[in-house]
Amino acid sequence: MEELVALGLTKSIGVSNFNAEQLDRLLKEAKISPVVNQIEVSPYLSNVQLVDFCASQGLDVTGFSSFGSSSKGTPRSDQPQNILDDETLQGIAENYSKSVAQVILRWVIQRNITAIPKSVTKKRIEENIDIFDFTLTLEDMEKINGLN
Repeated sequence: MEELVALGLTKSIGVSNFNAEQLDRLLKEAKISPVVNQIEVSPYLSNVQLVDFCASQGLDVTGFSSFGSSSKGTPRSDQPQNILDDETLQGIAENYSKSVAQVILRWVIQRNITAIPKSVTKKRIEENIDIFDFTLTLEDMEKINGLN
């Protein structure tokens, strides 16, 4: 990838699903540091330590599966419930007159993480962008972090 940067075929390098140990090894060896690590980030998998590590190394984080894999159909047996039906998230959403999905995306954005939600309907895509007219309180952020 570094050769592609040198050739001008790409402007920067990113990685996906690297943990802190892998990133540390890469940062010690690479001539060109990656600028982003794409990882799963949801209230049930908040990845706080890895996000903090990335920030300490100057790497941005892009979060995928912000609604968790259980938001589609029947939750897996190792997941407590469909994240969109979570009572804590529903209560927070009601306080802001927002959907649970909007609260989750706002939580991701407030953590300085780029969110890439998967949506296919026009209504949901429009809803996903409508998250910049409110800010979650520190208390609400901590409640969501507690769902990890």
